[in-house]
Amino acid sequence: MANLFSPPRFIAIEGPLRVGKSTLARVLAETIGARRIAEPENNPFLDRFYAAQSSVSFETQMWFLMERYEQMRAVKDSADPIVADYTFEKDKLFAYVNLTDAELSLYNRYYQMFRSEVPTPDLVIYLEASPDVLKQRLKRKGVAEEQAISDEYIEQIAQSYEHYFFHYTASDLLVVDTSEIDFVEKNEDLQLLLKRISEPVKGKQYFLPLGA
Repeated sequence: MANLFSPPRFIAIEGPLRVGKSTLARVLAETIGARRIAEPENNPFLDRFYAAQSSVSFETQMWFLMERYEQMRAVKDSADPIVADYTFEKDKLFAYVNLTDAELSLYNRYYQMFRSEVPTPDLVIYLEASPDVLKQRLKRKGVAEEQAISDEYIEQIAQSYEHYFFHYTASDLLVVDTSEIDFVEKNEDLQLLLKRISEPVKGKQYFLPLGA
């Protein structure tokens, strides 16, 4: 029988800090021969944001919004398969955590203009983990500026992601609980996840390897 499954053209991988988005995006892009869109780097405000969140929150957020918009707009009409390690909507998720009401009002004027010009993924892979697991992985990674991130902020972001994807309907969605698996460190976990991604996902589905 012919294989009628057509792999999604645009896959986005999401989840909070240190959940494994970049690793999975890189490996998946290499596996399926896709173009990878990586999270913007070298935000000149980010170090100061981690050290004292409120003082440069708006500048930090607007820099990310502009960079993500330009990246996503550039691939809107691409015929090549794409794997991104973020969704455009994640920018607004962080904005609601980090900005004041007045800042958010101004931010939203730009966000609404930009959102209509960027593509929506065919499949989103949401990597979730408990705040305690995220804290452990952040410490293990040892990025100097990230050590200033408070436990409260990690918990806020994790809760925001959980709430957002509980209601998410814009794309097919595969939810992967990574609290008991570690595909960054364990190849067997990675291979099981890649196998699941190679199979159809319709609506919202969940994945946790047996025995994890």
